[in-house]
Order: sequence, then structure tokens, then C-alpha cells
Amino acid sequence: MKDKFLLSAALCGSLLFSISSFADNSAASSDTKPNQPFVMLKQMDKATNTLNYQLSYITISEQGIESLRYRHARVNNQVLAQLLQMDGPRREVIQRNRAISYFDASSGVDPFTLPGDHIIDGLPSILFANFDQLKDYYNFISVGRSRVADRLCDVVRIVSKDGTRFSYAVWLDSDSSLPLRADLLSQEGETIEQFQVVDFAVDDQLQQVMAPLVDATLPPEMTSLPKNSHAKLSWTPGWLPAGVQVLSQSQRQVPALAKKIESRLYSDGLFTFTVNVSAATGATPPQSYSTGRRTLYVEIRNNKEISVVGELPRETAKRIADSVNTGT
Repeated sequence: MKDKFLLSAALCGSLLFSISSFADNSAASSDTKPNQPFVMLKQMDKATNTLNYQLSYITISEQGIESLRYRHARVNNQVLAQLLQMDGPRREVIQRNRAISYFDASSGVDPFTLPGDHIIDGLPSILFANFDQLKDYYNFISVGRSRVADRLCDVVRIVSKDGTRFSYAVWLDSDSSLPLRADLLSQEGETIEQFQVVDFAVDDQLQQVMAPLVDATLPPEMTSLPKNSHAKLSWTPGWLPAGVQVLSQSQRQVPALAKKIESRLYSDGLFTFTVNVSAATGATPPQSYSTGRRTLYVEIRNNKEISVVGELPRETAKRIADSVNTGT
């Protein structure tokens, strides 16, 4: 079991890649009449990417409760954003266009920069999803109106059509279309994680507040991240949820396990996971572990260890692993 969790730690790092590489900017087909929930979600997408605004919010998960502040502004055609942890050691993430910089004095790691379209840490993935892409694989359902942060909101459910993934419920401010609450829901409809705004403002004065970031010196970009590999892997998945695409693949040696692991990173534009295959060191029953949105499922078959790690229900992770053709 220790090896399995070493494997989990090694592989979960690949999930730090932004799923923005999956998304495109294609418009909805002209012969498809969008329904009202789709229109509301598109308005949310426009608002989160174009308005000058500040969100003060909490996130609730199995790991506990966090208090954060997110600021977004456009200054001289540059996208600027800041995510700040409000309690405990200061942790901050800064975005300037496609550069995402991380600062965490308590971690002992020097500040660093990664490429990306959005800050993905501490924010629900639904906030920056490509709804033109998702509409073929998810149903968008209007479920009425409610109040959040003393604001009237339209509530929309986002549910996978094949029932193999988690779903979201999103509360959109009726005036600004900004998201004021987002619940990640299990297949049974139970809340796994919650993002809830307690105070917000749409204010063009944030352009002045954020303007110093235009000329700020950011930390160096990390150059040791694994690159996309065109290596030919020895296995193929027999089944994947509808809409899932491969983002990258790699072969790498993991010193802690003294073995080579072949991996593919997948996403449907909303949820991300990896499938990994390596030589088995022994025969053990299938094992699984879930915490919040994260699942680790491992099985041994044909002298191969097959693991699925990521944002999936356990049953879906098992079905993917069971379908892998190891070529033996």
C-alpha cells in the first residue's frame, strides 16, 4: 500500500497542468438554438473574463474551510488577476496574461511561474469552462432562483449526459452574471465541495489597484516540467467517458518506485485525470481511495499495474482501468 501512495503522489503532480490546453474558442454551431441555461453560462464566462471585479469567498471541502479573495482586472489590454489566502501563512497566486506565478513563504519553495490561461487553484473549474465544448456531453438545466450574498441569483445545474462524472450547481448573480456559489456534486447529488461568495464588487477602480502588476518582475518560469511526449505507449484505453480527450502522454522513470511508468493525461474540459501503466511487482487485489473530488484506483492485470488518478467517481475510474488493453 505504501508503494501505491508513493505512486499517487508522483502522479497527482501531472494534474497541475491547466486544462486550458483542452479548450478551444470555437463558437456554437449556427444551426443550434441555445437554450436559456446555456445562454446564462455563456454570460458567466464573459463576465468572469471581461469585468473588473473582486470576490471574497470561502471554499468548503473534506480538507476544511478556506477563506480567499480573488481580484480580476483588464489594464491596457492585459489580463491581471490575484488570488490571496486570507487566513494563516500568506499564499498568493498572480496572473499576468498567460503567466501564473506562485508565492508561498511557508512552503520553503522559491516563487515560480507556470504558463496558463487562468488561475486554477482555489477556484472551481466550471468558472473557466468552454461551454461550447461541454454542451455536447453535458446537460444544462435551469432550476430557478435563489439568494447568495444578499443577491438574487439564477441557478443552473451542469450534469454529464452519460452519468459517469460529477456534476455542478452554479448560482449566477442576476445582474452581473458573476458566479456567487458553485457546488460540486456526487452522482447521488451530495455536495463534495462548495465555493461560496460572501462579498463581491464590480468596480473599475480595481484597474488602478492592479496596475502595478503590469510592470512587476515575476519569478522565473519553471523549466523542469515534463513536456508532451510523442513516445509510443504499449497500451490503449478501451473506454473513456464521452468527450474526453488526451492532453499529453509520457514515459518516465520514478526513482522512488524504481520503475518506468507510462502515463496519459485526459480531460473533458471540466474534469481531469491520468491513466498510468507500469510493470507489476506482485499480485494484489484492486485498491481504491477517494477524498473529495480525487480518486485513486489501482488494479493488477497481465503482470501490469494499472492506475487511474483524478477527478472521477470510483465506479468510472474502475471502468476505465478495466478497459485498458495492455497489449499482452
